[in-house]
Amino acid sequence: MAKAETILRFEKVSFSYNLKRPILKEGDIVVRRGAKLTIMGQNGAGKSTLFSLITGEREPDSGVINKAHGLTVAIARQVIPRDEMELSVRDFFQKAFSKKVYDIDPRIDKVLEVVNLHADHDKKIGTFSGGQQARLLLAFALIQDPDLLLLDEPTNNLDKAGIAHLTKFLVEYKKTCIVISHDADFLNAFTHGVLYLDARTQVIEQYVGDYFNVMKDIEARIEKENRKNALLAKEIQANKDKANFFANKGGQMRMVAKRMREKAEELEEEKVEVRKEDKTIRAFTIPAQEGLVGEVLGLTSYTTIKNHKAVERTTKISLRKNMHLLLQGPNGIGKSTLLQKLATGEAKGATIAKDVVVGYYRQDFSNLDFEKTVYEELASAMDRPQEQTLRTVAASFLIMGDLFTTKIGHLSEGQKGLVAFARLVLLKPGLLILDEPTNHINFRHLPVIAEALNTYQGAMILVSHVPDFVAKIRIDEVLDLEK
Repeated sequence: MAKAETILRFEKVSFSYNLKRPILKEGDIVVRRGAKLTIMGQNGAGKSTLFSLITGEREPDSGVINKAHGLTVAIARQVIPRDEMELSVRDFFQKAFSKKVYDIDPRIDKVLEVVNLHADHDKKIGTFSGGQQARLLLAFALIQDPDLLLLDEPTNNLDKAGIAHLTKFLVEYKKTCIVISHDADFLNAFTHGVLYLDARTQVIEQYVGDYFNVMKDIEARIEKENRKNALLAKEIQANKDKANFFANKGGQMRMVAKRMREKAEELEEEKVEVRKEDKTIRAFTIPAQEGLVGEVLGLTSYTTIKNHKAVERTTKISLRKNMHLLLQGPNGIGKSTLLQKLATGEAKGATIAKDVVVGYYRQDFSNLDFEKTVYEELASAMDRPQEQTLRTVAASFLIMGDLFTTKIGHLSEGQKGLVAFARLVLLKPGLLILDEPTNHINFRHLPVIAEALNTYQGAMILVSHVPDFVAKIRIDEVLDLEK
């Protein structure tokens, strides 16, 4: 069978934001028509940057990016930009085209059907839930009918039904697709290969096979690299010991000692840098606010959205210290809105005890100040900024070095998530409100985060569409907004 035509090729492509932030070194990639690939790499490795090189939004520092003649590329971004939140659905989709499209309404209906979303074309983008916005981002790319579809974390904010719908679409999709995602089961359902971007070496490796097979290959390579390094370390030490022994003998033996040292140096150079992908955040604890007594949060009523209308419901929930509440319901029912109102103290049927510190993990990170540096944002969570404590906590979330002076707005979404968690540790909240805390986060970090939430001793409200993650966390009460 003839190989499919190559539609995209990177030849020795290098890119860096500055001397301190190289992303890609002499990368080679081949993408054939009809391929379905996933891009893997640690948070901040440059996966989304790779997409911007493919779309042409960014130019490489060196090397060549060849695209098939007339190749059209569309990207489903991770988040809708803040300045587009006031647009109507119609105007939002109109931005997908360089010229005005007069018959856009039927096209919008067609792509919204594909992503399983009912939406009034005059409705403002900002009024949709996180899960609905994820569907709009995908529809925005699909309406362009591209030859190459790029999906950046498409399952974030999607409920189970949404992920199943998207998976079916991609399995049946006839064109070429490259996906960034941390959802292993989702990726394994449709991908044929992996582009692996190593954060430490800035090298990109291309693997063939489904996601789980590639993961096994990578783990086997890491094990092999670790074994090789262990043997080399032994040999290096042996040569150093011999060099010291012969050096003390004097005379001709000094030359032998010199050769032994040179041999040790040669072996040092042979050591392989084991990939940074291996690195996971350290185990951490979110300390609960001291002196919590009695009811922390009381909830007697809330609003849900049913058939696109607001419906008032009554309930009786009393959260005290060390109680964990899971908030459930499909996309668009009003979970994020309720969490936001609770966090800002605007929820009508809710009372939060006086002086309770509220820690809010918001799915779009809009409660972080995008203009502040990482250091400033973390320091703002502390009563009295203590340099040593701040840096120790930050390091456990892989935040160090140049990241401290980077503006929040310049971080990858995954890095923003880690800053948000570090901030919660420094804040010591009495009430913890978490809206989709797994979004954008490297899957290696999730068991560590789940354990921290499981052992949190304040009052907690959690929204998550990831059953495996929720299963690791103690839940004392469930509020299902659909029931």
